[in-house]
Amino acid sequence: MELLSNLVDIFLHLDKYLNDIVSDYGTLTYLILFAVIFCETGLVVTPFLPGDSLLFATGALAAISGSPLNVFLLFVLLTVAAILGDTANFHIAKYIGANLLERNKLRLIKKEHLERTHKFYEKHGGKTIILARFIPIIRTFAPFVAGIGKMNYFRFISYNVIGGIAWISIFLFAGYGFGNVPAVKKNFTLVIFGIIFVSVLPAVFEFLRSRKEAKKARS
Repeated sequence: MELLSNLVDIFLHLDKYLNDIVSDYGTLTYLILFAVIFCETGLVVTPFLPGDSLLFATGALAAISGSPLNVFLLFVLLTVAAILGDTANFHIAKYIGANLLERNKLRLIKKEHLERTHKFYEKHGGKTIILARFIPIIRTFAPFVAGIGKMNYFRFISYNVIGGIAWISIFLFAGYGFGNVPAVKKNFTLVIFGIIFVSVLPAVFEFLRSRKEAKKARS
């Protein structure tokens, strides 16, 4: 429970934590942010890391006068991190993912997350790699499912690049554009909570739709 409480606190007070990180580590903040985005997209065991909210908060922090963070450098670095993360995830799944699942070696991965992503993938096909960028949890598992399914690499990398650029630019520059708006600054925690809420809505709707269809199939 303490770990969950700490994670919630970090999610809802990203502006505070980012300020502390920038103050303590300066330009090394770029490396820390790169690592978080890479791990959130590249490792199926870390889907809990902040994604959308982190990008928005980072953009907002970069907009503050005197900030050591440059939004355009952030865009380049974090886009590369997002693309490399999905690519690593895909290749891990392609070459050893199925074998690990068969041997039940991935106990840290929740089966329902894989099943939900697989259904999403069946519905949207290759475009899942783009659409999933905007849905927490599914974002982390989409390239893994694509890798296990042996998706054509050229198709995958094309969707990966488009999705990575779109995801980073939308949330980072949204934060940069709205970060210094007085109403946003005064209610930053609520804004972050709103981003998280909106981000998970598609996954919630998909889950409810799947349950409804399952009930109809049983009746």
